[in-house]
Amino acid sequence: MDAFVTKKPKKRKTSDGTADEPLEESTDVKLAILASLHPEIEQEMLLDILLAHEGDVQATSEILKSPSAPRPVKKTTKNTIAGQTSLRSFTIDQSSGEPSSKKPKLLSKKGQTLYLYDPQDISEHTPCSIIHNFLPAQEANELLSELLEESKTFQKASFKLFDTIVSSPHTSGFYVGSQKELQEQKDDYHYNGGRITDVRTLTPKLEAVRARVQETVNSAIQERIRTHHGSQKPRCQPSEPWCANAAFVNCYNGPQESVGWHTDQLTYLGPHPTIASFSLGVTREFRLRRTSSFLPSSSDDHPNPNLTGQISLPLPHNSLLIMHSTTQEEWKHSVSPSQTLTPHPVSGNTRINVTYRHYRSQFHPKYTPKCHCGVPGVLRVVTNDAKVAEGRERKENWGRYFYM
Repeated sequence: MDAFVTKKPKKRKTSDGTADEPLEESTDVKLAILASLHPEIEQEMLLDILLAHEGDVQATSEILKSPSAPRPVKKTTKNTIAGQTSLRSFTIDQSSGEPSSKKPKLLSKKGQTLYLYDPQDISEHTPCSIIHNFLPAQEANELLSELLEESKTFQKASFKLFDTIVSSPHTSGFYVGSQKELQEQKDDYHYNGGRITDVRTLTPKLEAVRARVQETVNSAIQERIRTHHGSQKPRCQPSEPWCANAAFVNCYNGPQESVGWHTDQLTYLGPHPTIASFSLGVTREFRLRRTSSFLPSSSDDHPNPNLTGQISLPLPHNSLLIMHSTTQEEWKHSVSPSQTLTPHPVSGNTRINVTYRHYRSQFHPKYTPKCHCGVPGVLRVVTNDAKVAEGRERKENWGRYFYM
């Protein structure tokens, strides 16, 4: 949890003047941690519960996550964003703790943004799951420092859009595990009609984190199947274990660097991929919205049909967001510009984002169909099931994949 704190803990001095073990965090620091994890709770309430649990931040946080915990919201002023209570309060009878028989309220309308903070809310109402404080604090900061140095040589990606060459609004680098994979990426793989010339092997710290991400994601996939799909793997979800064999590292330098609404390219990932997004540095908003043709009854992931607007997930330093099956097919995501940011002690206003991906052997470039001009196709999914032509609804192709 100390990854949320913006100042480093003081250290006890030994007789010879050298630093020893860190001192116990002050009450102010503990309150700062709790305020970042539970932004909807007044500080007086946080202090009362913290004192009742003898200064134990972990125990206090677990109590506040309970659906039966008191939820006084913070007072807000105009043009400010406030955290809301857990969405479970909309569906659980607080007096009995049992599911309420009342119809759930409309939680988000078109044109509005719903902010989610609680990992359980995120899991229940989006196709994602989140793990805060994924790495030990020192390890996360060391990885951030390493990637900040790497990002000095990143470039903006360029691609062709309707006969016009455009560049991305942030910089990035692409990493693979070995020299063999590096050379293969340069020779065989295509992105947006061209090849990536700047391919790198994983840095030592990225390589060290990869196995941990891989294990966590595979565990999260199985948990998702159990909790959201009745222990039955969705039809299109890959059967083989998820392998983090490629990573894009994105650098958002300042509040205005962003990325617009998009889905990640499926060409080498295949249908229903899982992508792990690891955030380091300053907190930025990750937003989700459904594709316009989304039909709740057709989804394997049955998200709440009351959520019709966009959803914002603030991603703090050292958080791992897992985008599960159906995210790329039925949702779009973005990182929006920010008016103001709270600087991170290591990176300032810069955010580093590592997206680990599983390039599947069945979708190797040698299997990708090519145009007559020699350019490989791009794998896409049909999402126009809600369109009506000549008075007849065309649904027979919804969810099918094609190369274009």
